[in-house]
Amino acid sequence: MTKGNAFVLGATGQVGRAAVRALVADGWEVTAASRGGAGDDGWPAEVRSVGLDRNEEGALASALGEGTDVLVDVVAYDAGHAAQLTGLADRIGSAVVISSGSVYEDEQGRGFDTQDRPDGFPRYPVPIPESLATVAPGDSTYSTRKVALEQALTAAGELLPTTLLRAGAIHGPHCRSPRELFFVKRALDRRPVRVLAYGGLSRFHPSHVDNLAELIRLAAARPGTRVLNAADPEAPTVAEISAAVDAVVGVESEPVLVDGPPVGIVGETPWGLDAPIVYDMTAAERELGYRPVVGYTESLPATVEWLAERLAGRGWLEAFPNLAKYGQDWFDYAAEDAWLASR
Repeated sequence: MTKGNAFVLGATGQVGRAAVRALVADGWEVTAASRGGAGDDGWPAEVRSVGLDRNEEGALASALGEGTDVLVDVVAYDAGHAAQLTGLADRIGSAVVISSGSVYEDEQGRGFDTQDRPDGFPRYPVPIPESLATVAPGDSTYSTRKVALEQALTAAGELLPTTLLRAGAIHGPHCRSPRELFFVKRALDRRPVRVLAYGGLSRFHPSHVDNLAELIRLAAARPGTRVLNAADPEAPTVAEISAAVDAVVGVESEPVLVDGPPVGIVGETPWGLDAPIVYDMTAAERELGYRPVVGYTESLPATVEWLAERLAGRGWLEAFPNLAKYGQDWFDYAAEDAWLASR
């Protein structure tokens, strides 16, 4: 006997793949929807794959047919997507939607969008509760659009019960912008040092895709309107992440710690923050009975293997073209060597 029908929107992405697997294992009949419509070879044969561009007029309504018990949306980004879902509430029993931990604002009105300003990096409480203020909703940035999405869906909670999951730094196989690549490639290249700004103490709470999938599974079985943080059981420092990657690859490197910010690009990492970002997971534990299924360190071997396979015989931007959006060379070894020689 199945638990019901589940429709996963964005199913061939990193989070969607994990969500499909978790829901099937939990007894749901799953429809996996994505633009390409191609199935994942790792999915059970009973998964139904459909091609769907949600921005095409009437496409989502047509794909839903008579409806679904739960819709999992991992690619919703703004109030327009919220309106799309609530407009189909008569065909959706409940929803689980991925939001972002970037929505928070500190007491000085600082958030992810102010990081490049003088003294603009937010100082959040440790850990961050869901009750902390968020940035204002809008359509100007990723964070403001996510807040607009959240507010529209929570306001329509009686019409469409929705669990919103504020994810941290998502990691695991199939990531289009993998932070772990920063250390995996250095390890594979046998770089002897790891230059780390802020004394290597930066903490940006990671969220493994399997832990996100577990939260999705739990929320699907317990419909309701709620906003929850979504992160791993621990928030390691950047120095700990570097050492853990080295251990998986089987190399040893020397940490060179910079007191304060990066020197140009030297010392900068994808987790390089001058104040910790750690999410409080007690609400998810209380409301959903959430227990993480994997820790950061134990998840690394599969991630490293996947990254190494993607890199084989290719440049890093060829393997991960989405990283070009950051507009910087993550692997400027000449700059690192010049800085090290000048010390």
